[in-house]
Amino acid sequence: MNDDDITQYLQDHPEFFERNAELLASITVMHPITGRAIPLVERQVLTLRDKHRAIESKLGELIQFGEENDRIGERVHRLALALARATTRAAVFNAIRASMQADFSLQVAIRLWSHSGEGVEFAAVTEDLHTYAAALTRAYCGPNGQSEPAGWFIATGSEPIGSVALIALRDGGLTLGMMALGSVDETHFYSDMGTLYLDRIGELISATLARVL
Repeated sequence: MNDDDITQYLQDHPEFFERNAELLASITVMHPITGRAIPLVERQVLTLRDKHRAIESKLGELIQFGEENDRIGERVHRLALALARATTRAAVFNAIRASMQADFSLQVAIRLWSHSGEGVEFAAVTEDLHTYAAALTRAYCGPNGQSEPAGWFIATGSEPIGSVALIALRDGGLTLGMMALGSVDETHFYSDMGTLYLDRIGELISATLARVL
């Protein structure tokens, strides 16, 4: 018989240890750390403790994620209130910059091409960027490479940006423009991160811009 045969037999005959109760008391196994022989029951207790610690660790992670989501939710709520109070283009841009810098410690740059206007937000961009923004279905997150939006932060005189999030701004099916969020931390925005809050922020700002443009 091999290990698989024994395992299958015990699974098929759970009453085996009821008929041979004294066997459980006499079986010893190796301690996973010290290597000394210990009773099978003690080994089961060690296994249960390991599982308990793993569950506690997972619960701690879930609590941490929940608290972080609550903090982000509060910041997004403050942004929504500021945008609701803004009645002019300038007020909207100021509210966005203030929120990103104060609440999220991020630099922000916006380019709009669906409407004309004064200010850096209406500076011309390439057709390639128009096409890219139109095809963007969710926020792009990653390192600050040599893309066109990377140069927007240089124009603002901000600190060197390590990573960026690019968010298309839309009004229904019309692409209004693009917003770039920049962090000095190279790992702040990364390719496989969740973008739920980024996408919602983009929707909030898009709806506000559609109102004031």
